[in-house]
Amino acid sequence: MSERNPYAKFLDGRPLEVILSTSASALTQAIKSLGPERASEPIAPGKWSPAQIACHLADCEVAFGFRLRQTLAEDNHTVQPFDQDKWAQNYAGMTVAQALVTFAALRNWNLQLIRTALPGNADRKATHPERGEQTFGGMVELMAGHDLNHLSQLQKAVSQLSKEE
Repeated sequence: MSERNPYAKFLDGRPLEVILSTSASALTQAIKSLGPERASEPIAPGKWSPAQIACHLADCEVAFGFRLRQTLAEDNHTVQPFDQDKWAQNYAGMTVAQALVTFAALRNWNLQLIRTALPGNADRKATHPERGEQTFGGMVELMAGHDLNHLSQLQKAVSQLSKEE
C-alpha cells in the first residue's frame, strides 16, 4: 500500500479478512511441522525462534487490538509504539502452546471488531509517531502483511527442515 506499511510487500492479493482469519491455523501448522525441539531453536543466528515468533504475534495482537479500538473511540488518536525486542525479553517464561492459544483467541476477538467496523470506518485516522498518519483500514492491512512476513519466515524454516531430513 505505502511506506506507512512496511509489510505491504508481503500481501499476496488475497482479501485481508482471509489472511487474518487463516493466520492462526497457519501459525499452528508451521509450529507443529517444526516440532518442539526445532520450535525453540533460532531460525538463524541472531534471529528469533519459531516459539518466540509465536509469542511476538500474540503480543502484537494485543497491541493491534488496542490501536484499532482507540482509533475507533478517539478522534485523531496517536498510537503508542513499542519496542518488540524489549517485549521479547519476557518470552522465556511463556510456552509456544500458550502463545498459539492466545494469538488465536485475540485474533478472533479482533476479527469481530474489524468485521463490524469495516468498511464504514476504513478511513478513520490515527497517527503513528514513526509512520505518520494511518487509517483504520491501513492498520488492518498492516496486520495482514505482518502475519505474512512472519509466516513466510516459518515456512522457510519448515522447508529447510524438509531438505535436511
